[in-house]
Amino acid sequence: MTRPLVQTDGLCKRFPVHRGRERAWLRAVDDVDLSLWPGEAVGLVGESGSGKSTVARLLLHLLRASDGVIRFDGEDVTHAPAARIAALRREMQIVFQDPHASLNPRMTIFRSIAEPLVIHERLSTAARRDRVAQLLDTVGLSEQHMYRYPHELSGGQKQRVCIARAVALNPRLLVLDEPTSALDVSVQAQTLAFLKDLQTRLNLTYLFISHNLAVIRHVCPRVAVMYLGRIVEEGATARVFDRPKHPYTQALLDAVPLPQARQPDSTIELKGDIPSPVDRPSGCPFQTRCQARIGPICAQETPQLRPVEEGGRVACHLYQSAASEAGRTQQAP
Repeated sequence: MTRPLVQTDGLCKRFPVHRGRERAWLRAVDDVDLSLWPGEAVGLVGESGSGKSTVARLLLHLLRASDGVIRFDGEDVTHAPAARIAALRREMQIVFQDPHASLNPRMTIFRSIAEPLVIHERLSTAARRDRVAQLLDTVGLSEQHMYRYPHELSGGQKQRVCIARAVALNPRLLVLDEPTSALDVSVQAQTLAFLKDLQTRLNLTYLFISHNLAVIRHVCPRVAVMYLGRIVEEGATARVFDRPKHPYTQALLDAVPLPQARQPDSTIELKGDIPSPVDRPSGCPFQTRCQARIGPICAQETPQLRPVEEGGRVACHLYQSAASEAGRTQQAP
């Protein structure tokens, strides 16, 4: 049986913050267990400030984990030395949200795409040019774009250049951090279709971060929902979106605008703002906004991410309490 390409156990990231003379800790990521299997696309969704991008930067070693373990292809790389991290750069890359900000306006498209080849490969000038031309062809651009500058390209073309640069070293993991949110709707559709095709052709593993649930449903067979630094629900996208278990997942889905004729009879309204990760609520992190609280347990105990009957995992006392009650009933004489 194959093993996960990327696996985290109890992943945490804390940042120090100062309040006058006192120092507190901002818990951006808190006890995250996540697995990415070779060749699959996993979506990561949640409100702004939920910790999605921090998780991505931890996996890419752009940030150091405070606690927990990160494994890449079975190897513990949590505290790998700088030389090993440099080698890992070949295996994992990221495509950021804003393609315009990702490209140096003073560098030609050729230089932008060739940059990782200059750093990691020893190629002749001719071989480097051929590789850049091949990469441009892979992302649906032509050699004519090679010596243009970013301002001469459309938003969709610039994002394809960013993708070409990201796959230049044949990585196995590609993190896509809101890669289509800065594009027009028609260009978004083209880019998503291209990304799905690219994953199949290059056998890439995707971690796809997005606020757009429709995008995740289209691209990712599996999804994880984050809230205040924790994963609260994870499973097959069809099950999570069609039959959500966690009240927060339901609230996210209910917030998606639908035609009046398709609006559900009852919805869960997401009220208030996400709490500060410095002053986190006790117990369940969602209990201050949850309309399905079931008593003191929600304010006192943090629910753990556990399997549910329909597949996937949920961190909610609604299901854990029911499972415990069922267990006690079965054990009763």
